[in-house]
Amino acid sequence: METSIAEARVLEAVDGMTAVMVAAVSTLVQIPSVSGTDAENDAQHHMAALMSEGGLDTDLWQIDLDEMFAKPDFPGVEVDRREAWGLVGRLLGTGDGPTLMLNGHVDVVPIGDPQAWTSPPFDGEVDRGNLHGRGSCDMKAGLIAAHWAVQAIRSAGVRLRGDLVLAAVQGEEDGGLGTFALLDRGWRADACVIPEPTGLDIVPANGGSLTFRLRVHGHATHASRRTEGVSAIEKFWPIWQALEALETCRHTHVDPMAARWKLAHPLSIGTVHAGDWASSVPDLLIAEGRLGVALDEPVENAKAEFEGAVAAACQADDWLRERPVEVEWWGGQFASGRLSADSDLVERMKRAHGVASDRRPQEVWAAPYGSDLRLLAGQGKIPTLQYGPGDVALAHGPDELVPVEHIAITARALALMALDICGIAD
Repeated sequence: METSIAEARVLEAVDGMTAVMVAAVSTLVQIPSVSGTDAENDAQHHMAALMSEGGLDTDLWQIDLDEMFAKPDFPGVEVDRREAWGLVGRLLGTGDGPTLMLNGHVDVVPIGDPQAWTSPPFDGEVDRGNLHGRGSCDMKAGLIAAHWAVQAIRSAGVRLRGDLVLAAVQGEEDGGLGTFALLDRGWRADACVIPEPTGLDIVPANGGSLTFRLRVHGHATHASRRTEGVSAIEKFWPIWQALEALETCRHTHVDPMAARWKLAHPLSIGTVHAGDWASSVPDLLIAEGRLGVALDEPVENAKAEFEGAVAAACQADDWLRERPVEVEWWGGQFASGRLSADSDLVERMKRAHGVASDRRPQEVWAAPYGSDLRLLAGQGKIPTLQYGPGDVALAHGPDELVPVEHIAITARALALMALDICGIAD
């Protein structure tokens, strides 16, 4: 595809920054910003320094957690936080063009079993064309690529008509605290790209996910007389089976955008805790998991189907009929989200990627996981899509990595999107 003089200058600037960009991803990966830890805040301050040093108009503020948690539409959290920070850097335009937001999160999930990792999870090592470490793929590479896309435009001396906004948020992994606070503060844009790992494909829609907790009651007794007690573990089994059947039923019809996935909106049990003594019959089991929400499905509908399946299973069991399983909705509550059908953002992203890379044709699909897309497109009413480096299948697992080539392509494409959306000043 042909490029303008301004585009060529910006792409040349990105290419000249590739080495420092990759080093910056490594540095950010080395900050172990697991959700709810002090390092999550450290990562925000690190990004604030990068933005300020890079000449951006920087807004760094401490989020009033009590105020956010009290709002009726707050999307939930799953970890304890004593403090949290919002951060936006802005490259000012001339004031007569649209605003583009690039939005990425600094928080990462825990590493799991450290023995499952081939190399230390927070070393940020580059080896054989890949950058390794927790958060490298999800999504520090994308966030840093966005930052350097902004810096390339500055370095090339290209003046934009509209503002280019870079948002670094925390709390995305457990609900969306950072982006919720960003919107509450009044930040808006005419379009947004989230550089989540999409393998450089375009993702204009997400399914949702709702975190739940189940309490199953039994009756404790000495294990030597177990038949005189009721095991909460055994009483959980019919609930498990009912939820398996519910998941199958909820996939009878799947939106074509999500048809590529074996399960477009999975139902999964993530933790199970029961009993407090090896030789006692357990009288309480607590299970936590996530319920997938289909594209465009109202959250209340998904909750009602789940609660109905649990209630029906209880009614079929003499013990549970008298002591029904308790369902609690807690933690992250991700509705589904979708780019509006009348938006041209997908086509513009395709063009930017096509100029940035001749690597391969792109696909367009809906992701089976929740993200901040639904907040930006829903609450913020900002046309939003995801496009970024890495394979999401490697996120949240051991030996997470991102191809260095993807980081560079993402920076090139995001810079071109900024020129296209914001416009180039005369």
